Amino acid sequence: MATATATATATATAVVNEPEAAVVNEPEAAEVVAVGRSKRNRIQVSTNKKPLFFYVNLAKRYMQQHNEIELSALGMAIGTVVTVAEILKNNGLATEKKIQTSTVGTKDEAKGRLVRKAKIEILLGKTENFNHLVSTNKVVRQATEAEE
Repeated sequence: MATATATATATATAVVNEPEAAVVNEPEAAEVVAVGRSKRNRIQVSTNKKPLFFYVNLAKRYMQQHNEIELSALGMAIGTVVTVAEILKNNGLATEKKIQTSTVGTKDEAKGRLVRKAKIEILLGKTENFNHLVSTNKVVRQATEAEE
């Protein structure tokens, strides 16, 4: 079984995609669930699991490791994914490469029938000054913490 970790400030669920499924639980780390033949740089966003800025910070961390990331969501989580992408773009950290929408069928456990849900996938790439912006942010944060 493969293992992967993604550091975050709270315990959470994020999807990192590897050939085998793996769950890693560590204090102060995100629980990472690997899925099928998908990509390692995909973050699947949920509406009710984590705060918005958890996903923003997770996306920044993924972008430090990969040149591009894919944000994905179903149904009501689409608004959250769009907001995360816009925050990254407005802060000069990412550029939009591709947006894909589709409809997927999921089984409703309670009613036992097929339910169609909207799906969005947003592919973001690093900007040329991503590393500079992230390192400058880190220095400012450390200076602020030192003053306190």
